[in-house]
Amino acid sequence: MRCGKMAAAPPPPPAGATGAWGGVRRRCQRLLYWVPVLFISSILCWSYYAYVTQLCLCECRRDGRGGATVVCLVAYHIFFMLFVWSYWKTIFTLPMNPSKEFHLSYSDKESLEREPRGESQQEVLRRAAKDLPIYTRTMSGAIRYCDRCHLVKPDRCHHCSVCDKCILKMDHHCPWVNNCVGFSNYKFFLLFLAYSLLYCLFIAATDLQYFIKFWTNGLPDTQAKFHIMFLFFAAAMFSVSLSSLFGYHCWLVSKNKSTLEVFRAPIFRHRTDKNGFSLGFSKNLRQVFGDEKKYWLLPVFSSLGDGCSFPTCLVNQDPEQASTPGGLNSTTKSENHLFPAKPLRDSQSHLLTDTPSWSETSVKAEKDKVGMSNPALSMENET
Repeated sequence: MRCGKMAAAPPPPPAGATGAWGGVRRRCQRLLYWVPVLFISSILCWSYYAYVTQLCLCECRRDGRGGATVVCLVAYHIFFMLFVWSYWKTIFTLPMNPSKEFHLSYSDKESLEREPRGESQQEVLRRAAKDLPIYTRTMSGAIRYCDRCHLVKPDRCHHCSVCDKCILKMDHHCPWVNNCVGFSNYKFFLLFLAYSLLYCLFIAATDLQYFIKFWTNGLPDTQAKFHIMFLFFAAAMFSVSLSSLFGYHCWLVSKNKSTLEVFRAPIFRHRTDKNGFSLGFSKNLRQVFGDEKKYWLLPVFSSLGDGCSFPTCLVNQDPEQASTPGGLNSTTKSENHLFPAKPLRDSQSHLLTDTPSWSETSVKAEKDKVGMSNPALSMENET
C-alpha cells in the first residue's frame, strides 16, 4: 500500500445476504420459543412412565394392592387426558386478531401518513372509528391506535411484541405455551392450570406413602425407588407454583380483568375505572365459560361475545354520545359483528337481560330519529 493513500473500505454486503441472515435469525428464535414447551412435555412424559410403570405396575402390585392400583390408574388417566387436552388447545389455538372493520383503509392510511399531527389526523381517525364500539382511551385521552398493525384497537386489545400482532382481550404472552393468552384461548389456559394442579396433587397424594417408605428404608433397592422420590418432589413443587397462579387467575375471572388491566386500569371516555368491565361474579364467569354449564369443564370454546366489544357496568351517560329515546341502542351491522353505538349499560347488556337489545330493525329507526354522533377523537401511537 502506498503512503498517503487510504485503504479502500470493504464493499457493503448485498441486500439479499442481510435479508437471508435476518430470516435465519427469526427461525432460530422461533425454535428457541419452543424450548419451554418441550421441557414441560418431557416432564409430563417422564411422570407418566414413573407413575404408571414404576409406581403402579411395580410397587403397588408388589404390595398386593391390585384393586387400589386399578382405581388409581383410571383416575390418573382421566386427569392426564384432561391435562394434555387443555394444554394442547392452549398452545395451538390461534389468538384472535381484530376484524377488518378496525383496520384503516388504504386511503385512510395514506392520509394519516401524509397529514401532520393535529386536527387533520383526528379527522381521519374520526371517519375510521365513527361506527366502531371503542370506549377506552390512552392515558392522554387519545384513541388507541396501533401504528404497526395500522388499526384502531378494540377495547381490551393490545399489541404483543413477541407475536408482533394485536390480540383481542390479551392477558399476557406465556412462554410455557409459546402462545398469547387472550380471548380465543383464555378458557383453555384456565383449564390447563386447573387440570395440571389436580394432576400434580393427585400424584403427590397417592405417592406420599411410598415417599415416606423411601426415607424409612421400607422400599426395596430398585430403580423404582428413585423415580418415586423425584416424582413426589416434582409434583409437590409444581403444586405450590400452580396453586398460586391458578388462584390469581380465578380472582381475575371473578373481577373480569386481564393481567394487563391489573397493572394499567382501563381508561374510558369519562374517567378511569378499574372495574369498568365487571358485571358481578356470575356474569363475569359466564363471559369466560359461556352459558352452557355442560361445556365448562371441557376444553372447547364456549366464551361469550366476539372479542371486539364488551358490556360494561358504566351507568353514567357518556357526554360525547347522543341520547337514544326509549332506552334502545342504535347499532351498526357489519358482516357478522353487531356493534353498539354507545357504552352498554346494565339494562342493555345481553348478559344481563334475556330480551335481545340489538336488532337490525332498530338501526334504521334510530338512525332516522337521532343520527350518529361522533366523539372528537385524537390519535396516539401505542404499541
